Amino acid sequence: MTTSDPARLPAGALTRLAADLFAAAGLDAGKAESMARLLVLTDMMGRQTHGLAQCATYLAEVEAGRMAGTGEPEVLRDTGGTLVWDGGYRPGLWLVERAMAEGFGRVATHGTFTLAMRRSHHIGCLAALAKQATDRGLFVMLASSGPHSRIVAPFGGREALFSPNPFAVGFPASDFPVLVDISASITTVSMTREKAKAGVLFDHPWLLDSAGRPTRDPTVMERTGPDRGSLMLLGGTESGHKGFGLALMVEALTQGLAGHGRADAPTRWGASVYLQLIDPAAFAGREAFAAQMDFLIDRCHANPAIDPDQPVRLPGEQAARRIAEAEAQGVPVREGTRTALRDAARRLGVEAAILG
Repeated sequence: MTTSDPARLPAGALTRLAADLFAAAGLDAGKAESMARLLVLTDMMGRQTHGLAQCATYLAEVEAGRMAGTGEPEVLRDTGGTLVWDGGYRPGLWLVERAMAEGFGRVATHGTFTLAMRRSHHIGCLAALAKQATDRGLFVMLASSGPHSRIVAPFGGREALFSPNPFAVGFPASDFPVLVDISASITTVSMTREKAKAGVLFDHPWLLDSAGRPTRDPTVMERTGPDRGSLMLLGGTESGHKGFGLALMVEALTQGLAGHGRADAPTRWGASVYLQLIDPAAFAGREAFAAQMDFLIDRCHANPAIDPDQPVRLPGEQAARRIAEAEAQGVPVREGTRTALRDAARRLGVEAAILG
């Protein structure tokens, strides 16, 4: 292993460390455990920008009182098959996991379950949350927007208006769950910050400068005022109307259905969230669903590859392999993340010998 390679550490020990850090910062035990477990799972899936790398930021939010460490979501409306919550800026990962659990109990009765939530905190990696539903044989759609943030301009515009508006779709299959986790923008805020910090340009012009010109320079997002750029919509300069449409869809599902969004001009980091669970048993049946999806996956795999060394791969397939690898060999944790965890452990008085 070179000095730049991530260390591989046991998932259980990492989860305990992260949970201890969150508890020491002020989260109650259930919230701390949920956050830790889902962040470690995110790293196991290979989504390292949204895994334990987020710990330092989340801890700062808890310690500053911007992420509530106790209490329950407020029920604003409940029709049985639909539910509206006010999350009170409690941990987003915990809130969505809690909503999933509520949905699992209701979907058998209603066939579908839909939740809209206002004022959640950041919900992290959507695919890691969606996997909880696919593991139970359910179709899931999960979407999130940040009503406070302006990062993506509408198609044809120069001024950022939307958040990247990520959404995930997942469904079960025989060998692995299919997990589609994308956003209305081509790239993400985390990736842009990572490249700006490293002084590295994007391989392609995936951003717009303040004049609306395509650029590879991530630092356009670091600027302030009228000189600040934006993330390019999915589809780019030619077909960005498609990403624009997806952004509008997510805004409607999250902010519109939750009744809280940009019109309220929130100033703190938070999220509006949409969750839908569908039980195939309420339709043509789980066996019929599995037969159709397995056939589709098989045909995708059998499709002649443009590059024989890179056969067609389904979204979620690599994540399943990486989870199995992490379970056998340990979770990869980059040195920068280990350093941030060590610093937090020293500040909060938490034992962190596992980090070396």
